[in-house]
Amino acid sequence: MAKNDDYSEHYSEDSFWDKVKKFALIAGKEIIVKALVLYCVLKDPDTPNWVKPVIISALGYFILPLDAIPDLTPIVGFSDDLGALILALAAIGAHAKEECFQEAEEQLKRWFGRNGGKDGGKDGAGVPA
Repeated sequence: MAKNDDYSEHYSEDSFWDKVKKFALIAGKEIIVKALVLYCVLKDPDTPNWVKPVIISALGYFILPLDAIPDLTPIVGFSDDLGALILALAAIGAHAKEECFQEAEEQLKRWFGRNGGKDGGKDGAGVPA
């Protein structure tokens, strides 16, 4: 993601949850957990104001349907999204509380089962519609 790219206009809470619900199984645990951690940090009242635009831009890129590598492209479709989320987490890492990582993992367990989707979600209710 280039420094001058601003994807924040694509972010909204509704569009974030729509993307997660629609693509959670396709995107996979690694991407979804990072998106959920960033979302948690964004919602944390202790998060400094300078951190929020970084998160919103990364989540906006994740939400954007037409990005560098289309999300419907098998296997590599979410690799650019993963890169954007990793860069955002690296930039704001000191502000990502352990509770956000735990909350993201717990959400995955609720959606995909106790193994966070590793067992194919057979013991979970699945991603909410």
